[in-house]
Amino acid sequence: MSDPAGSGQQTSDRQPPNRQSQNNRREGIPLGRIAGIPIVLAYSWFIIAAFTVIVYGPVLQHGTPSLGIGAYYVAFAYALLLLLSVLVHELAHALTAKIYGWPSEKIVLNLWGGHTQFESFTATPGRSVLVAMAGPAANFVLAGAAWLVISAGGLSGVADTLLNIFFWANLVIGIFNVLPGLPLDGGRLVESAVWKATGSHAKGTIAAGWGGRIIVIALGLWFVARPLLSGNVPDTSMLLITILVGGFLWMGASASIQQGRLRGRLHLVSAAALAEPAVGLSEMGSVSDILQAAGGRTAVVLCAPDGRPSSVVDPAALATVPAGVAGSTPARAVAYPLGAGAYVPEWSKGQELLQYLAQLEGHDYAVIDHNGRVTGLLRQSTVVTAITGKAPR
Repeated sequence: MSDPAGSGQQTSDRQPPNRQSQNNRREGIPLGRIAGIPIVLAYSWFIIAAFTVIVYGPVLQHGTPSLGIGAYYVAFAYALLLLLSVLVHELAHALTAKIYGWPSEKIVLNLWGGHTQFESFTATPGRSVLVAMAGPAANFVLAGAAWLVISAGGLSGVADTLLNIFFWANLVIGIFNVLPGLPLDGGRLVESAVWKATGSHAKGTIAAGWGGRIIVIALGLWFVARPLLSGNVPDTSMLLITILVGGFLWMGASASIQQGRLRGRLHLVSAAALAEPAVGLSEMGSVSDILQAAGGRTAVVLCAPDGRPSSVVDPAALATVPAGVAGSTPARAVAYPLGAGAYVPEWSKGQELLQYLAQLEGHDYAVIDHNGRVTGLLRQSTVVTAITGKAPR
């Protein structure tokens, strides 16, 4: 139902308010803010709203003929109650995370329920569980409140129908989300337990991802295979729901497994270890200076007058310069520009390095030491290979 803070480090670049507002409008309809957190209703939510009306409208109309066409309005009210339940669920995640200083960028309510998007933070197994479990706990509280009102009696007709729907919706959302597999909140319990036991967040995420896949298989066996083996035809609406929910969970679980595998390789991502040796020369020099400094064996990074890396010498272009004019050919003539600020400290590694590279343009980055001297050239393809274990296509 959501993707709360348990993934350890989740990041999102801080953007100017205007840019962020534009992104939110592209993603859906901004509904305002609660506790300073932007709430966005994704356009995909209208798909599940329409599905709810189409499926449950006839059911309500059959069960309560007096409603007539109004049954479809009641079904839409049911969709709105589901939306409210999901919103409370996500707010519980966000407000609990706020206690630990984890900033929430926004809450998005969508086809699959919703998710809370966090900015940069660092989690621990215990806090991850608390933030994750806050969502289902909020739904259990709503279900309990609805049950108290139902038990008191006094309601009838549409109000009684909607309150019962509200009770069951929150009870199901709460129970479903504590199932032990990612991307469900209960998967954070598995993730944190394995994380705590092994000291490896990556292993925890992978284990919880497999838990999510097992849940999908169990749902398929129970709602599809079991009726078929009994000689019955699965209910059409339940079959569609199982396929939709199962597909969503399988994709989320697979993404979690992939994320865990990538996280497990983060220790291999080091600017110093992955960079090829390079020397830095002034961009005011000549091709002759490049040939003398590199000797054809080392990458050459040209630096601007202020000492900042500005471009990289292209070996193919360098080879085309005749020896007779090497001294009079500007070094910049055989180089291609680096992106703005495309240089990284040689001690950068892991998540820190990836976050920094994500903000830079281009595919090559100069590596510098504590004195600002160029020591290497880091290529994006090398970083991708280190993370994935596969050479980029």
